Amino acid sequence: MGKTVLIYGSTTGNTESVAKQIAKKLSDKDLTLIDVSRIKSPDELDKYDGYILGAPTAGYGDLQEDWNDFLPQLQKLNLADKKVAIFGLGDAAAYPETFVDGIGFLYDAIVQAGASVVGQVPTDDYEYDDSTAVRDGQFVGLPLDEDNDSDKTEERINSWIEKIKAEF
Repeated sequence: MGKTVLIYGSTTGNTESVAKQIAKKLSDKDLTLIDVSRIKSPDELDKYDGYILGAPTAGYGDLQEDWNDFLPQLQKLNLADKKVAIFGLGDAAAYPETFVDGIGFLYDAIVQAGASVVGQVPTDDYEYDDSTAVRDGQFVGLPLDEDNDSDKTEERINSWIEKIKAEF
């Protein structure tokens, strides 16, 4: 991993907490942790070689508000030759039809910007009905459900980190 930024948006604090867990597990890397609401200009992000993006899905399949505000700027970034990994939080019991849809929105934006996405996760360890974050039978990033599966979070993070470290 070269110089990497972990950008997260968080409304309730769960995504921030997970972002900090991931950052701690990558503490041996050149990693900067940034709340998306604090980014003044997308030009601030040009200095990074890799990106890790974290977003919760809000309500019934919506992208978290701070990410929604930043999405037009994200789409304008030139992410060609950049590796990007995504993680997201959702509630598969309360919103099984829109589980982690937020990371599907981020995926579409970064692919449009030319990024190479890494860290896809198989769907078979999750119970949900539908998700825009599933492409070709896999989640486009790491889905986490702190409301119903928090006991699986650490193991899922550890497995995903090993995968993205190998791909970055």
